[in-house]
Amino acid sequence: MPAAPDKPVLLTGASGNLGRVLARELTALGWTLRLTDLAPFPDPLPERASFTRMDLADGVGLLRLAEGCGAILHFGGISVEQPFGTVLGPNIQGLYHVYEAARREGARVIFASSNHSIGFHERPQGNAAKLDVDCAFRPDGFYGLSKAYGELMGRTYWDKHGVENVNFRIGSCFPEPTEARMLATWLSFADLVRLCEAAVTAPRSGHCVIWACSNNPASFWGRDHRDRIGWQPRGQCGSVPRQGRPHHLGQPGDRALPGRRLHRDRLFPRQALGGGCLRSRLSRAPRQRARSCSARPGGKRRCCPGRAPPSPGCPAAAPRCWRPCRSAPTRMRASPAPS
Repeated sequence: MPAAPDKPVLLTGASGNLGRVLARELTALGWTLRLTDLAPFPDPLPERASFTRMDLADGVGLLRLAEGCGAILHFGGISVEQPFGTVLGPNIQGLYHVYEAARREGARVIFASSNHSIGFHERPQGNAAKLDVDCAFRPDGFYGLSKAYGELMGRTYWDKHGVENVNFRIGSCFPEPTEARMLATWLSFADLVRLCEAAVTAPRSGHCVIWACSNNPASFWGRDHRDRIGWQPRGQCGSVPRQGRPHHLGQPGDRALPGRRLHRDRLFPRQALGGGCLRSRLSRAPRQRARSCSARPGGKRRCCPGRAPPSPGCPAAAPRCWRPCRSAPTRMRASPAPS
């Protein structure tokens, strides 16, 4: 087990799901942490940790908070697909403030990137070669675009200022896998903690990119720079429980798990936004709910065309149904013209 760092470590995004895990586990290993987030820290503050509520837009405040730190674990910012204006401030301007603080302190940056930065690559099928970290960026939305920008900023600060940085292309980091796609992308909490340990304590990292997933046999991803920091995952995802039975990685034509969409060929579903970019899922949801059902005379409800309810009854506020409906008409009836 690596020794605890001599200098404090700054952790941004400490109030998020992964930040809370890291705060708890790293302080248990004897690390001194400076936690920060825009939201209050929801858990009891661990020993050897302090918390400062701060916005990433506060560049001067971040410079002060990073004084004397040997590394910055940057897990802050927007973590889901959002409109560009929402992503711009925390994920672009905030990242710049983090790197400026690291440059001044000579600290190493550990950046929580994402596989959404390459999400429009096709899944390797059969004996096809897996994706290596030197593959081209193909972000699947504004969130993924901000993560690609973050990796490029790390490249720039290493080449121009000598700021070391380790970029984690995180797959799906949850307590346990919950859907078929996670057979390839799952990262256990224990592997995440060990990855952060290795990234902070490695003698030298330069600029490196690592596929942050556990040792999953069905992984989409191949070579990366993990040897530079001496990290090897130990966890493994072999099956996902589905009504008491293991569910293996889907192939083209397989049905998704209930409530989840398993895309057939790409790492993430292709959705339309004007010229072909991703539309925010949040912006799609209201229209799906509005089309889910329509009232019939007598108070009964009819499923949306070609769909059947996932459970008995189909309330109007439910998400769009998943299974084909044999009895439903193929087209919605037009409303009668007013007399």
